[in-house]
Amino acid sequence: MECVTKHHPHDYLPAAGHDALLPCYDLFARLLGMPKVYDTLIAQAELADGQRVLEIGCGTGNLTTRVKRAHPAVEVTGSDPDPRALDRARREANDIRFERGYVERLPFADGEFDRVLSSMMLHHVNEDAKPAAANEIFRVLRPGGRLHLVDIGGDTTTDHGPIARRVTRNPPAAGNLGDAIPRLLNAAGFDCAEVASTRHRILGQLNYYRATRPASR
Repeated sequence: MECVTKHHPHDYLPAAGHDALLPCYDLFARLLGMPKVYDTLIAQAELADGQRVLEIGCGTGNLTTRVKRAHPAVEVTGSDPDPRALDRARREANDIRFERGYVERLPFADGEFDRVLSSMMLHHVNEDAKPAAANEIFRVLRPGGRLHLVDIGGDTTTDHGPIARRVTRNPPAAGNLGDAIPRLLNAAGFDCAEVASTRHRILGQLNYYRATRPASR
């Protein structure tokens, strides 16, 4: 959810884009068909009982609560820089740990998690912060752990819908296009592969990636 901009009162992008829209965030997500995206990402993560899972840029906790519902024996943590969104998430799920944090400086120990999930977050991170973000995700994953990420990327063009048109004109988001995401993650030390790609009528091209921290590092 992070996006530093001189036009915004925060040093992050609020969960719904503006503080006043936060009560509508969950409705927006449902209207955009995000539950299906969440379910796809969770299936790709291949979660097992006892694993520790972190979602970065969790917002109001839609994905984290879905993980916990599907896998009650998994230890789930959500992280986001937006305190208002986290307050809302905590009210909805008292069996999930929520911590305030920026993806480029995560408040967690080295190797703390088996999986990191990221849904529609990376395109909000400024270009100069993305390498630090990738390095932090690598750090908090155990050797052999995996990042599962879905975001606008790949061959998204202005023909892919209204939000896609905005994305291609926004520098942090445009930085996701082409092979930028796997290049970013591979540079941080991951073994990254695209595992799926779908066309969304509003968001444009959604690409799913699996990035593994090698067991020897």
